[in-house]
Amino acid sequence: MWTHKAWQFSEPQERLRSYAQWCNAVEGNTTFYATPSRETAASWAGQTDPDFRFVVKLPKTVTHTLRLANCETEMRAFLDAIEPLGPRVHALWVQLPGSFTPADVDTLGRFLRRLPDRYRYAVEVRDRTFFADPGPLEEVLAPVHAEWVPFDTTAFFRTPPTSDAERDAWTKKPRMPLRDVALTDHPIVRYLGRDSVERTVEGWQPWVTVIAQWLREGRSPTMFMHTPDNVDAPALARRFHDEVRSRVPNLEPLPEPTLPEPTTLF
Repeated sequence: MWTHKAWQFSEPQERLRSYAQWCNAVEGNTTFYATPSRETAASWAGQTDPDFRFVVKLPKTVTHTLRLANCETEMRAFLDAIEPLGPRVHALWVQLPGSFTPADVDTLGRFLRRLPDRYRYAVEVRDRTFFADPGPLEEVLAPVHAEWVPFDTTAFFRTPPTSDAERDAWTKKPRMPLRDVALTDHPIVRYLGRDSVERTVEGWQPWVTVIAQWLREGRSPTMFMHTPDNVDAPALARRFHDEVRSRVPNLEPLPEPTLPEPTTLF
């Protein structure tokens, strides 16, 4: 996400370094489309502190084409490529297609059990029937201490779209039930707001309460902010963090950026 066109307020080779002055975690989405070279991963490491969080998505070949089966070669290549990130790999993100249903949960279990235990794992499912009966999926995730990543689109789909960006997202984003249960000490949440800052902030209010409670319980959650065009996402993420921090004062502040602010609406 740090290469988002609207956020390009520095030289291409320094964009991640610039982003890391605004937020301390990022979704590694490019790895879904192509496994990076070790040199590329090393450059990402060089632009971030060791405690910066990458939630790195597994390649589409593994999750969607091979559907977690007979993918040992692809996974070895991927794990070798991201090794230079070292402790910055907060979790490996297994985003599954909507066609991956509870009938496939045993495949997921076998896949997770074969993975190295030096990483955390986080699974995002996009079939609604998982939410109706979460037990089988939770039972597969528990033995390997993997997290279930909710993608909260409830605020986005509450009312019809009002812009081109919202209409585009309306056809592409999944309509998932709300889930706010943490399985591990490192829950990960993805939230989709609207073009309107006010409606985005209104929609995330329940998450302020949930995240604050997780922090009080000693958990270390990671929250990712999205809007249909993502133009304001860095500033919105900082605003959300400030709201949580108003309830949990001992929460560390985000870094103070020294570079120009990306374009925002506020």
